[in-house]
Amino acid sequence: MKNEKKDRWDKVDIILKPVGGLLTAIAVSSLGFFGSQFLAHRQSIETNSRLYTELLSKREEAESELRKDMFKSIIDSFLKQGPASIEEKVLNLELLIYNFHESINLKPLFIHLKKELTEKVFEDETRMAYLERLNKVAKEITRKQMFVLEGAGDSFSRTIEFDRLQNEHVKLYPGNLKVNDIERIFRIIVLKADHDAKELKIRLEIITPDDPNRERDTDQKEDTYITCEFWVGFFDFPMIDNTRLSHDQRSAIVITNFTESTANVTLLEFPGSHASLKEKPYLQEVIENLNKTGKSLGESKMK
Repeated sequence: MKNEKKDRWDKVDIILKPVGGLLTAIAVSSLGFFGSQFLAHRQSIETNSRLYTELLSKREEAESELRKDMFKSIIDSFLKQGPASIEEKVLNLELLIYNFHESINLKPLFIHLKKELTEKVFEDETRMAYLERLNKVAKEITRKQMFVLEGAGDSFSRTIEFDRLQNEHVKLYPGNLKVNDIERIFRIIVLKADHDAKELKIRLEIITPDDPNRERDTDQKEDTYITCEFWVGFFDFPMIDNTRLSHDQRSAIVITNFTESTANVTLLEFPGSHASLKEKPYLQEVIENLNKTGKSLGESKMK
């Protein structure tokens, strides 16, 4: 019996040895095949990512060069010696505002051209046509900037009746806005109206109720109060002309309509990252944002 069992196990051993070797060879070859496939796929992804990054970098570089050449050409046309026609000046301003409205304050050029159109001798129809072009492009750029800023922040609108402004300052109904978990109260007080220039003199009062993110040495609650006075017109663009707030935020007032009897204004609050490129955040604000980001990442990891 013992010999029969031993013979049986010997036969099983003889059969399984080559099968085991075959299975081992298959496993090793499969591991090598799939490993090489994985490495090849990963290398392909890295290559495509590198090529895509290089393509974007070159495209941005080419676009920057084009914008630089365009800007230089337009500015040179304003500074060149010799008279330039009003058509050339208005056209160059339109090119500037459409391509560089997010980074350059072009209000002085608007005012200069408007003054030239008012003081120099033009036919009434010609003067009105050029003034309408200036106002049209200004309103269009304001709408574009408002669309971007309202998407990143918040806003509210109010109507001003000039009949009330004749005898006293007009206090508009306050508005509460909340951006990035920071709530503020905005009070707009209209002081004067210039119907010829279509501008308003405004006092803006901003109250930030007790801020949980504000560092204090005591537990006593405290509000932050800001007030400022300024003139605002159609040539004041919110990305450029705005009021700096705490926590790297901005507020701006724009005129959306101006008639003989009323004017419509919109107040915007938005993050400082959406302000013009020339508006650089203070170092303290950069450190504060980095601390908030690090704290948020830490809390997300804890969850």
